[in-house]
Amino acid sequence: MSGHPRLPKQGPARVLVLLDQPLIAEVVALTLNHGVYQTRNVQNAEAAQSLLKEWQPHVAVVDMDIGGSRVVEQTRRPSGPDIPVLALTRRGDLQTKLAAFEQGVDDIMTVPFSPEELLARVLAITRRAYGGPLRFSPVIKMGEIEIDILNRKIRAGTSDLHLTPLEQSLLYLLAANAGRVLTRDEIMDALWGTDYVAESNTVDRHVRNLRAKLQNNWRKPRFIATEPGRGYRFVPVFTEEGAES
Repeated sequence: MSGHPRLPKQGPARVLVLLDQPLIAEVVALTLNHGVYQTRNVQNAEAAQSLLKEWQPHVAVVDMDIGGSRVVEQTRRPSGPDIPVLALTRRGDLQTKLAAFEQGVDDIMTVPFSPEELLARVLAITRRAYGGPLRFSPVIKMGEIEIDILNRKIRAGTSDLHLTPLEQSLLYLLAANAGRVLTRDEIMDALWGTDYVAESNTVDRHVRNLRAKLQNNWRKPRFIATEPGRGYRFVPVFTEEGAES
């Protein structure tokens, strides 16, 4: 490709994220921290097009369901930045994916997605576009928790824990939105999709399983607090008295 900015020798590469779901946008930002990326999220195509000119990102992650095709078109103009694009869509049919590739995207994923797949695909399209080794940090820290995305391993305090793919996605969703109460419906939509029909206790069951692995006592939560009648809130570090520090 010609015309795109060079990757910085030091510091993070820039990623434009077009998503109108703030919860998922935060998951993208947290996940790409492993790849040493700096992200900026916008919620409509017009804002994305402006940011392309002003910020000159190295990679774009765009939701094709909210006008992402207009952003893709701009990245392929001779006068503008020519950058790799990872497309997102909630429609997983072949016709939708082929149409996205015809419009010029470099790769496409369906939503919901797993954090490790998102990271692998962004790293891959970045490497194809720019060549050379990329900075990668397999472990990131959030309070007392260390997340090793490469080995799908979590260190909580002094304990090493292994999570299932769904448990890891749940942890990323909660941790990326630390301090914010996530309702059961929000968690369900983010992890299973808006069309998924599940039992009423599905979210509670998976939160309970994740808490058990994190050795989290719900009466004195260190990581996941219950907000009665509302949902769940991630709290990276708690003092002995139960107040966030």
